[in-house]
Amino acid sequence: MIENPEYFHKAMALFDAANAEDPHQDEGQPKELLYSRRMTEMLGRFAPDAPEAAQLAIHAQHIRRWTVPRDSYPMNRDGYLAWRTGLYKFHAETTGELMREAGYDDAMIERVKKAVGKRALKVNADTQLLEDVANLVFIEHYMLAFASGKPGYDEAKWLDIIRKTWKKMSSAAQDFALSGRLKLPEPLVPLITKAISGE
Repeated sequence: MIENPEYFHKAMALFDAANAEDPHQDEGQPKELLYSRRMTEMLGRFAPDAPEAAQLAIHAQHIRRWTVPRDSYPMNRDGYLAWRTGLYKFHAETTGELMREAGYDDAMIERVKKAVGKRALKVNADTQLLEDVANLVFIEHYMLAFASGKPGYDEAKWLDIIRKTWKKMSSAAQDFALSGRLKLPEPLVPLITKAISGE
């Protein structure tokens, strides 16, 4: 339920306007604009009654991500982890600024920033819902392309990646992924099945 329709629609429009500036294209659209739409579409399928804060956070998760490129940090594991941590803070702060412009108060802004910043995963419901939706979107839309771009990864590496993704999801998201309502990447189904069965 949307308690503040005027603020909500203005914030969502501001998120879209920000992501529409992405110079990178995916299927003929700005990459992060398409991603945010896929996130919201998946939320509508998985948790259509999600609270307003979660809807905002999920749409804004990758807000202006292209402005913080991976190579702006050292190209090693420590650099990767620092980049991810920096992104969480950047996305949360950017989301908060746009929400304030839309008229939201500090309490709602802080709630959304907590989810976008990936704080209190497994404890905070909004954060976990965002994580669930992000993983469902990754499986349906991005996992196959990611696999194609990593030809050097062996089966053991892929099983590890899939299991780590699976563990981050709630049992409800895991059930949804296996329910037939999620379009699994067909070439990877045997690997996914093997990974989650614990073989």
